[in-house]
Amino acid sequence: MPDFIKDNHLFHNPVEFALSKIGGTYKMPILWRLKDKKWRFSELQRSLAHASDRMLSKALKELVADGFITKEVFAEVPPRVEYSITERGLKSIVIIDALRQYGFELMREYDIKQ
Repeated sequence: MPDFIKDNHLFHNPVEFALSKIGGTYKMPILWRLKDKKWRFSELQRSLAHASDRMLSKALKELVADGFITKEVFAEVPPRVEYSITERGLKSIVIIDALRQYGFELMREYDIKQ
């Protein structure tokens, strides 16, 4: 496959491109949580204890911009924001689940306790 450029970034293959969209420390865990229900920012923050506000906000903004999740802001005091998964995001769950299962398998092979 020939190299291609998207958003001023050179990609060498489709796997590299896909990982640029859902890879990183927090994007897959966010998508995994949103697969079943809507979550508020504070709920995601509590469930991803190691994520700073800045890193979580950055991952959410990127997922929204790339069409994997939506952000709904409610005109309330205090403002309420909910995130939900899109059809594009749901398609990624199959891949995330396969990686998750492979990760569990590797953990067993390396004798890592869950």
